[in-house]
Amino acid sequence: MLRKFTTVCLAAVCALSISMGASAEPAANPSSSSSGIKWPESQALPSFAKVKHLDVADVYDAPGDVKIMLATLQGIVNRNQPRIYLLESQEEGKMTWLNDLKVPYTVHDDPWELVSDFKKEVKGIIVYDPKVPDSINVATTLAGLKDAVVASPELSAKLTAAPYGLKVLDDLQGKFKDKLDAYTWQYENLWKQTTHRMLIGLSPDTSVKLPPGLPQSFKVVAEEKTQERDAKNRKIYDLDLTSFLGKDAVYLRFEDAFQQDGWGSAVHEVTVKADGQTIAQFVPGTDDEKPFLYDAQGSQLSAGSGGHRFADNGRYFVYEFKVPAGTKSLTASVDMWNQFKVFAGNEAPPSSEQKEPYGYLRDYAVANKAMVFWLGTNTPEQKALFDKILADVPAGTPYLGWFSNDTEGEFNGVELLSNHSIYVLAADWFSNLTVFSGTENKGQGPLPSDKVKTPKLENKIYVTYTFSEGDNFQYNQHRMRNLWDDPNRGKVPINWTSSPMLYDGAPAMLNYYRSTATANDQLIAGPSGGGYFYPNAWPEKTLPAFLKKTSSYLKKTGMTVPYVLNRVANQNVPLSDSVVKAYEDNYRPNGLLLSWEDHFGVEILNGNLPVSTIQGISTVQDGQKILADAKAKWDGKSPLFVSLGLLAWNMTPTDVVKLTDSLGPEYQPVLADQYFSLIREANDLPKKP
Repeated sequence: MLRKFTTVCLAAVCALSISMGASAEPAANPSSSSSGIKWPESQALPSFAKVKHLDVADVYDAPGDVKIMLATLQGIVNRNQPRIYLLESQEEGKMTWLNDLKVPYTVHDDPWELVSDFKKEVKGIIVYDPKVPDSINVATTLAGLKDAVVASPELSAKLTAAPYGLKVLDDLQGKFKDKLDAYTWQYENLWKQTTHRMLIGLSPDTSVKLPPGLPQSFKVVAEEKTQERDAKNRKIYDLDLTSFLGKDAVYLRFEDAFQQDGWGSAVHEVTVKADGQTIAQFVPGTDDEKPFLYDAQGSQLSAGSGGHRFADNGRYFVYEFKVPAGTKSLTASVDMWNQFKVFAGNEAPPSSEQKEPYGYLRDYAVANKAMVFWLGTNTPEQKALFDKILADVPAGTPYLGWFSNDTEGEFNGVELLSNHSIYVLAADWFSNLTVFSGTENKGQGPLPSDKVKTPKLENKIYVTYTFSEGDNFQYNQHRMRNLWDDPNRGKVPINWTSSPMLYDGAPAMLNYYRSTATANDQLIAGPSGGGYFYPNAWPEKTLPAFLKKTSSYLKKTGMTVPYVLNRVANQNVPLSDSVVKAYEDNYRPNGLLLSWEDHFGVEILNGNLPVSTIQGISTVQDGQKILADAKAKWDGKSPLFVSLGLLAWNMTPTDVVKLTDSLGPEYQPVLADQYFSLIREANDLPKKP
């Protein structure tokens, strides 16, 4: 929904003054004279003081309550000058980005040394209630407002004693009865004190780190040996679990047999019988499933096929079945399909349902005095409060973090925020943002890809490859860095979706990608330009001003080709005429890459704007099949244009080289700019405006 205005006149004035930074309330201002943060009205995200020296602590294996305590300490300290750096991730290498900063640093073997060194900058502690996990988020908000650190009840005893001597400013134990009570209190009592220039959405906790492998008793009892994706192998599979009897329970674990392509176990119904008597029967997602669901991990539910639970890539789910004493025979009948791999065992495996707090983006929330919450859209009471918060901030406000309920939460959440003229920066696993916001841009000169000439138009199949996930701020920090460092990058033209907001939030990362790009690397804007949003869901009145405001970020970063996701009611939809005009007038792109579909195609919208639909692939074989099918249907009398989306969690530049090497001379891979220039030429359109 659009923000409510009381008069047409006021609405007109506000529409003219839409800002990515204007605040509707005299809320907390982190860029006050007492901090090192600068946040001009024209700037999307704040800039921190320049990084000069860092005290570094490795917290990768630390308990969750220590992680959040140090992350909130980091937020208080770095608000004035970035001085604390936490090693929280090892995906791209613990020291990779730290060393790239090229600033002196001191590594502390004991993280508690940081508490001793900086305790004078902290006014006290906020104790959260472990019985109400969402009190962790309320405590984080209070920490930013009161210059405090967040502590568990156990850590509070240590922090209040010598040698730290910190006092308890707020103890939230017993204060809230549940999640909604916590966030309602926070909205009513803290919201007006926090900044309204950004919103922070974070899960209060995360799964504890699980040890590798499974207990010794676990064996594979069913496995699909071929890469099935269309449910043609759906049937009821009877599993004999008798050999696993002898203890109190038997466990069934479902995972993806081919984790590289994302079509794992899909289960509609489970029936378990002990000596012929039914002891469990349920459809996933129903109340009947709940007593048996031991560990849902990252699995998801779908209403399709009568309702089912599925686990793709590295996800899984585990059921526990208590076995009656003296049972002689145990069987499970499972209605399932696609690329299933099923394990059975009789020892309780470690469970991701065990949760703990974490740090990551919390330093940024604390430093900027932002309100932290975790509200969903599928519960009316939560959505009502979510709507209240969103209606209180100006159009063009960034929402950093993510959403609950995984994919469904993403689609519903992004659409809800788009309705309120708010864009998303997926950043819940971004580490040390208060440090990277204190780095400097190293110029805005042309990229090597800018100098690549468009090839002569011929009757060929022109292919452009685009890595996904550019809406994801932390993807720039973690997975993209690994992909970028692939030794085969640069051998084939590839488009890399990225976030233009790195210009403010992490200039050092933007500098790295720009300075190491080859002529075969083109940085383009991730969905759907200056942030993640659905343009058709964005109010027509505010979209042009937002695009105009963010267009400078596309120009400054060189990400002038946008990749657009456009969803309404969980479905990809065509761009409306008004949206196309808004992009044409304000971004003035050479063309748009659209959505992620099961087909490719090019349309010329409004008579001037080429829009190329991306067909997603997750394996080399996917790409080979799609391109072979395209060739089979091509008459060879005119150029054909194919846009392939590369699932960044599965594919690598090495895979793209392998795919390209398998193609014949009738195919020509090109970068996005050349791709759209060729489309323009083939359709007698004027060159890029």
